[in-house]
Amino acid sequence: MIKVGRKYVFDFDSTLTRVEALDVLAEMTLQGKSNKEEIIYEIQKITNLGIDGDISFTESLERRIKLLKAHKNDLEGLVQELRKKISKSIASNKEFFEKFSEDIYVISCGFKEFIDPIVLEYNIPSDRVYANTFEFDEEGNITGFDENNVLATHNGKIQCLKNLDLDGEVQVIGDGYSDYVMREAGIAHKFFAYTENVHRDKAADNADHVTPNLDEFLFVNDLPRNISYPKNRIKILLLEDVHPAAFDNLSEDGFSVELIKTSLSEEQLIEKIKGVHVLGIRSKTQVTQKVLDAANKLLVVGAFCIGTTQIDLDYSRKKGVAVFNAPYSNTRSVVELAIGHIIMLMRNVFTKSTELHGGQWNKSAVNSREVRGKNLGIVGYGNIGKQLSVLAEALGMRVYYYDIDDKLALGNAVRCETLEDLLSVSDVVTLHIDDNKANKNFIGEREVNRMKNGAMLINLSRGFVVDIQALVNALKNGKLAGAAIDVYPDEPRKNGDFVTELQGLPNVILTPHIGGSTEEAQRNIADFVPNKIMDYINAGNTVDAVNFPNIRLPKQTNAHRFLHIHKNIPGIMAKINEVLAKYEMNIMGQYLSTDSDVGYVITDLDKEYNKEVIKALKKVENTIKFRVLY
Repeated sequence: MIKVGRKYVFDFDSTLTRVEALDVLAEMTLQGKSNKEEIIYEIQKITNLGIDGDISFTESLERRIKLLKAHKNDLEGLVQELRKKISKSIASNKEFFEKFSEDIYVISCGFKEFIDPIVLEYNIPSDRVYANTFEFDEEGNITGFDENNVLATHNGKIQCLKNLDLDGEVQVIGDGYSDYVMREAGIAHKFFAYTENVHRDKAADNADHVTPNLDEFLFVNDLPRNISYPKNRIKILLLEDVHPAAFDNLSEDGFSVELIKTSLSEEQLIEKIKGVHVLGIRSKTQVTQKVLDAANKLLVVGAFCIGTTQIDLDYSRKKGVAVFNAPYSNTRSVVELAIGHIIMLMRNVFTKSTELHGGQWNKSAVNSREVRGKNLGIVGYGNIGKQLSVLAEALGMRVYYYDIDDKLALGNAVRCETLEDLLSVSDVVTLHIDDNKANKNFIGEREVNRMKNGAMLINLSRGFVVDIQALVNALKNGKLAGAAIDVYPDEPRKNGDFVTELQGLPNVILTPHIGGSTEEAQRNIADFVPNKIMDYINAGNTVDAVNFPNIRLPKQTNAHRFLHIHKNIPGIMAKINEVLAKYEMNIMGQYLSTDSDVGYVITDLDKEYNKEVIKALKKVENTIKFRVLY
């Protein structure tokens, strides 16, 4: 709804653009000068003193222009640079400036010579731009500014706005002292502290509303905007000390992100998750039915790991909560640890290291063998198993694999028809199977007995897939010559004391679930999972969701996108389209995917819509969740 009589007064530097224009000009004119960095630092310091009101604007301007040593010809290049530095949310809401141009003014302590050509592209003519102007000498050098211009004086914006004598409610959008004093002086009705590019405490503390982007400003004022709901209002909670790159990726996209280094108990999470739209976890946090029932705004859970057994996937789906994980991001890390374990076990390195730590020198080739020519049995020939297969062959091993699915062999690997076939031929067996609960004790006493005498077992998959007691017995009676275990049936929620029956056994390597714990893997995960979260929140894409119908959507512009999640019951699509037809909505594209429980339909529409259509779609029987994009 258009507000009659409202006027919008924008600052230019660090508001409409991401930068201070004179700082950019300094970068250009001082290029190649030995004291460039020193002068730029001084200019920026003077800029900030003026913005915060610590020195008069006139003094700030005089001191900066003297340091600049710029020429008229430099201004064209400056304009080209500033065109590349329009604030992200300003550029994405160009339609607002075009539609409301008659109500928009620019009042800036910058200069018309570079402001006019920039804002003209946003349909703001020169006669609604109030700014300073440069003075030049005969050779075109910038020597100063028009000191008679009211904006060249301290608190000049107050006088400028007063002279305009605008009718209706006046709202000022800016980032500094000179902006909020207009409201303080009673000339403007509201001041919005614009913090997308820089957060100035003085401006934020004196604002009627802090607006991290233009989307927030437009949302508060119920004005047309690029997205229906500002990203800064979408709360993301990241637990378990996920890589800081995840925080950076999500924050830079505009979301409000909170990072907690530990996991939370069910009770703590139930309290914390209220109002949270996105939850990011690793392997320790349990997302139970109780947690999901308490999550009144939850849209998506990101598992910054491979496994998802810590999340109730079925109930998440029924609640309309999509779940994404990182099935590939730590593959290489797990494979390299497996290779390391194979070599360490075959060479008896761990036993020798333990002896030497105890002061015993025992140089011997007994129980120390090359891996070349040995048989490696890989149980589970997925992403990890396949990559391990390739690297093991490069070391000269003969590779056998077993998988319940018919997987194509890589290199010279040989597929075994049964698990027993693989166990009977392998010198080393390494497990890379999924977290299906049916895999509990997948390797038990019976399977261990089928292994070659003196063989070795590596488990980098899930703790519950190996019967620990059966493994201990086989190691103690000599059936197996060694083992490397990274995962356990019961793992502590936090670092500290840990007990397992495997402790103290010779040639047994124990690691605390670090298969995927490398800096590279955590960084990969911190890129992959946030990208999936952002694709879902920003566009509705569900590709790679582990519990949701998968839809890959084309990028849509100049359209509205309705996302409707519902129980998979016959007739829902008909009811949705019945509502759209009733409100005369023109459908540009429609995408539907379902599974046994849930249907997910996306509808793209090409026109403004009656807000009543949203209420009607939410009331469609068996609706789980509904939201609007754009």
